[in-house]
Amino acid sequence: MTKLVPRILRPMAFAIVLTLLASPTTAASLDLHTVEFFSPAVERMMKYNILLPRNYENSTERFPVLYLLHGLTQNYTAWGLSNGAPFYTGLYEDLIVVMPDVGNSWYVNWADNRDGQKNDWEDHVIEDVISHVDWNFRTVARREGRAITGLSMGGYGAITLGLRHPEMFISIGSTSGALEFGRQAAARIRGEMPPRTPRARTPEQEARRRQPNPLIGIDGFSSQIERTPLGTMFTTAEQADAYDPFKLIAKVSRNELPHIYLDCGTEDRLIEGAKMLATLMMDEGIPFDYMQMPGAHNAAYWIEAIGHIMSVQYEVMQRALGQRPFGRRRPSN
Repeated sequence: MTKLVPRILRPMAFAIVLTLLASPTTAASLDLHTVEFFSPAVERMMKYNILLPRNYENSTERFPVLYLLHGLTQNYTAWGLSNGAPFYTGLYEDLIVVMPDVGNSWYVNWADNRDGQKNDWEDHVIEDVISHVDWNFRTVARREGRAITGLSMGGYGAITLGLRHPEMFISIGSTSGALEFGRQAAARIRGEMPPRTPRARTPEQEARRRQPNPLIGIDGFSSQIERTPLGTMFTTAEQADAYDPFKLIAKVSRNELPHIYLDCGTEDRLIEGAKMLATLMMDEGIPFDYMQMPGAHNAAYWIEAIGHIMSVQYEVMQRALGQRPFGRRRPSN
């Protein structure tokens, strides 16, 4: 086990436990560390994984941070254990990668909560996780040194959170993102789409949902039943609209828009949402990066996609931090 000593503690009472986890045995791969802390936004102990540069403990430098968000039914271990993040992060000498956990919440502050739960999962990421990382690790704790991306539900989360908080991120991204989730939720509330049909499960499937996942190791938050918030995400169409990237992008001024990155596999049904958002941005003259390549909605695709995502968002942060030459005159604000 390896322990890292935090630089400074937040005024709130946060518990920090960093545990060395197994990572792929390659020359480039870094070791994953798990951090446990109390999140006021959801009123429970939570965890995130973090990858630190090899020279972190022997330097005094501050490093830019990329936040990687997991998909539905996944958790904070997804990017590190099966989707290639330790390998690709190891290719850089000056990058921190953080992998938060939000359960099956869709990265939203839920409108209605039950059984005493508090489900402000947007605030969990934007306020609690980012603040905890910035207070306890040597980060570039400003917009120019911060990017966010995610897969599937996490792609929706990264684009939505980035557009709701453009002052926080210089680059926002999505791979295989469920980008239409907010607009479809609003359409269902308005009666423009049929309601979702509850998924039928066998007794064996229901039993598995109640079985804690030992990899997660969060008390009361390790089974799929526990990780699914109790309550209602959106009670009005307007609340869903407020988490719709297709509407949010029109509300952010051009000078405040982060760099936007989208990709999706050509055999993934969610590619239509990526194409529609890309078309909207082209019609509006909004700069962005888009990639599609062969692949479906699975880890095989994400392992390939993350290397491209990370290289693009890393370069955007480096340019914003003045570490790269500019080939064009900077636009005046």
